[in-house]
Amino acid sequence: MKRTPSLGPALYLIGMLLIGLYFTFAAVQGDYGVFRRAEVEAEARGLEKELASLRTDVARMENLTRRLSDKYLDLDLLDARAREVLGMIRADEIVIR
Repeated sequence: MKRTPSLGPALYLIGMLLIGLYFTFAAVQGDYGVFRRAEVEAEARGLEKELASLRTDVARMENLTRRLSDKYLDLDLLDARAREVLGMIRADEIVIR
């Protein structure tokens, strides 16, 4: 009597292989996978550069604000800002366009 091989071990092997492939795919391309992590790190580097730029702008604006405050008034800066905002010039200035 000839015995035919059973399908159980073959199906188990195929099932385990498919589960392994699924978890490998999820580890590489899933929501928390390697590729997503690389994207998040690249975005974080870009945001850190933007934050540094914004901090520089804030420091510049704080300096200008301090120079125009009541306690420390820079008359040259006040004069320049007033002429820039109002679009006026002094009588001894020449405008070249």
